[in-house]
Amino acid sequence: MASNVNPTVRRRRLGMELRKLREDKGMTAEQVAERLLVSQSKISRLENGRRSISQRDVRDLCEVYEVEDRRLVDSLMQMAKDSRQQGWWHAFGDIPYSVYIGLETDAASLRVYEPQVVPGLLQTPEYAHAIIRGALPETAPLDIDKRVQVRMRRQDRLSETANNNPELGPLRLWAVIDEAALRRHVGDAQLMIRQLEHLIEVSELPHVTVQVMPFTMGAHPGVNGQYAILEFPDASDSTVVYIEGVTSDLYLEKANDVQKYSVMYEHLRAQAHNVEQTREFIHGIIADYEKVAGPAL
Repeated sequence: MASNVNPTVRRRRLGMELRKLREDKGMTAEQVAERLLVSQSKISRLENGRRSISQRDVRDLCEVYEVEDRRLVDSLMQMAKDSRQQGWWHAFGDIPYSVYIGLETDAASLRVYEPQVVPGLLQTPEYAHAIIRGALPETAPLDIDKRVQVRMRRQDRLSETANNNPELGPLRLWAVIDEAALRRHVGDAQLMIRQLEHLIEVSELPHVTVQVMPFTMGAHPGVNGQYAILEFPDASDSTVVYIEGVTSDLYLEKANDVQKYSVMYEHLRAQAHNVEQTREFIHGIIADYEKVAGPAL
């Protein structure tokens, strides 16, 4: 069904297939661009899934690569058609990190390290609103509300199957969070208490693991900043490392890059508090907030 189609993932799969056809033909992206009278950057964007692929693009590329298998061509054409459909997030308008949302929607597992804030999938609506408002002070209130709605919709992956696909199941989330994210006052103390209580509650789900990296650990492999590692159920979909930026995001898919970040994440998990220690640690931070908070309404 069309509702089960994730256009972002379709573009990535199609791009990988087209790259393989080009490499099997022994051609460079520059040579293909010259044949089709297009820029080399267009060929690169088509292959890395960052650009929408039309059926005409697929037809032209198959002609250049002399693909004779009609079934293969038809399959690629269908993938191009599916890749141009809209995911659920498009209903909210222009979302700057829509590529990431598409990947997260179809991911089987997500490993994330957050040094500054509670990860988006673990935020309460109030915390999310305060974070977005503080990080984007010039954003209109309606746009802030829209971003919060998208963030809350993304959290469906922790409790439901993506796109009603029973084969995918809930997202397996592993989050290592720096103590700074829990100590930073976002909103008032009562808001932080509710956020931290929610964090403990979600961490008790069987497919969610939360660990805190305490200040006492000192320097560690995560000091360079936030990143996430997404893995997919289909073996043909390569693992992606996502690094969020202010004006643009970075997606790493080369095996060597993924390996480095994966090893670094294993060090983070080993150095952080374990699950039980983390819950006790968060309870301690909640107690600190309760000392300065007024009576709950």
